[in-house]
Amino acid sequence: MARPHPRPNSGDGRSAGAYTPPARATVSPGSREKPLLSYPSYIGGKDVEGVGWVYTVSSRSLLEDVFTSVSLKRSLEQDPDPLSPAAQHRYVTGRCAVVADADVDTATEAAAAAVPEWAAVPLADRLRLGRLFREKLLEHEETFLEILVAEAHPRRLARWELACLLQVFSEASCSFYEQQMYAEFTHGPRRLIVRRQPDGVVCLNPPQNAPAPSSALAVLALMAGNAVVVRAPRSIALSTMFLLRELVVPLLDELGAPPGTLNVICGKPAQMLDRWLEHPQVNDILYFGGSEAGLRFEQECVARGKKPILELAGNDSFVVWKDADLPLAVEAITECFYGSGQICMVPNHVIVHPDVAEELLRLLKARAETIRPGFPDDDEVVLSPVRRSEKFFALLRQAIAGGGELVTGGRRLEVDGTPSQAGMFLEPTVVRVNGLAGARELDMVRHETFFPLLPVVVPAPTPDDELLAEIIHFTNANEYGLRNSFWSGSPTVVERYISRLRNGGLVKVNDSHIGFLPYLPTHGGTGLTGGAFGEANYPILKTSHIQGVSIATGVVPSIAAFER
Repeated sequence: MARPHPRPNSGDGRSAGAYTPPARATVSPGSREKPLLSYPSYIGGKDVEGVGWVYTVSSRSLLEDVFTSVSLKRSLEQDPDPLSPAAQHRYVTGRCAVVADADVDTATEAAAAAVPEWAAVPLADRLRLGRLFREKLLEHEETFLEILVAEAHPRRLARWELACLLQVFSEASCSFYEQQMYAEFTHGPRRLIVRRQPDGVVCLNPPQNAPAPSSALAVLALMAGNAVVVRAPRSIALSTMFLLRELVVPLLDELGAPPGTLNVICGKPAQMLDRWLEHPQVNDILYFGGSEAGLRFEQECVARGKKPILELAGNDSFVVWKDADLPLAVEAITECFYGSGQICMVPNHVIVHPDVAEELLRLLKARAETIRPGFPDDDEVVLSPVRRSEKFFALLRQAIAGGGELVTGGRRLEVDGTPSQAGMFLEPTVVRVNGLAGARELDMVRHETFFPLLPVVVPAPTPDDELLAEIIHFTNANEYGLRNSFWSGSPTVVERYISRLRNGGLVKVNDSHIGFLPYLPTHGGTGLTGGAFGEANYPILKTSHIQGVSIATGVVPSIAAFER
């Protein structure tokens, strides 16, 4: 289980990096059964006091008693005493310190100081970090899931996020990284080496919807030999702090990493991104966010001599051919409702062969209507609350006005599934869109929506060869390019599709759209998803650069220069 942390020592505001048990408050009826998780900033191998605290109040509280939930958070952030009665309430999970402006640069400088020593650690030793991290994840699995649930991730979704990390750091994946990082050849009297060297200081800005698994990508940058600064999002910091502070930091200590190899600070994006852009010792910035802001940020990075690594919006295409296994395809399609669609890598629109469109819509409607809201700790729940739903209804009205047909859904729901104008959930919603040519005139087809809203595009009847070409062109023309799925029972059709598809960082055929696999990337894409340098993102490779080395014995330079 996670070890709770006391308030930092006074004096210079810095205490030893090791954890010690906190003083315990008297627990009143209805209060928490576990000590409050409390994380200062972690900079240069030390815990550092901040300029305030942000508290995590259990997501369940928003569904049970929203007034108490909001009141608790407000009062605690005004008076952040961890031993106060408010801090002992069962809704309160933990807190994280807000970093001081000056310490943003301190974290960068600590990372820069650590780079030479950490980069000199043999690659094999650094790669052990990934394997050890996986073991730690399994050891702390239940605590990690509990924190994700407290942060409003349905437990089923939290297990999916954990599955992602277990594949990213599986033995097969770690072996693949090793192959990509170093290769050696013999060429006459020479040893020739092609290797990847770390870029230096990598700063990571994770998204608010999945900060912890995204922050865990920092481990891959560390394995490459970089030193890293991670921003824990101010609005949802606890899982990131727990994952890096409790699991990764002890492993770095075990591997003999110098102080500053990993720094974790909590604050607002602008507070850190501006400083990272200006700081001369920052090499790479891994940025998660919307496409419009992300592409502007990419330009700023290039102008300042930084490498931008972008993880922006997605608008994943899911194609169902006429010979597909429809029940299994529908099962994969309804992954679009995970987290109420507030995940970049879920299906965003479906294109179905007209011969099987009616049957697919019938199966999809039946399955969507079984998906219900509920409390996040319920293992069967996949829907998350949606606080601002005005755009959802605007998108739906635009589609209906443009000839779309509502197949199912379209209402707000209470936690028990009752339709309600004030409900905090949105009903899983499917809209039929007739015709491929004008489909992208609808915003719900052209752009990511981040709602449980799925358009199913039914092309006009066309000879199969022409229709497949049209679908491939439509998919390649997608402005975004994260993931694509294709379902068909014909090896010939599958081969034609994948051989001509350029869009996206990952293609899944007859498989879970959101599932993770060894060797294959979990992130990255083309177009508005990854920017000008977009491609499948292996962070261990993206935060390093290729270097060639020749080590010769007895070579005469005047002859070697003219060798053919």
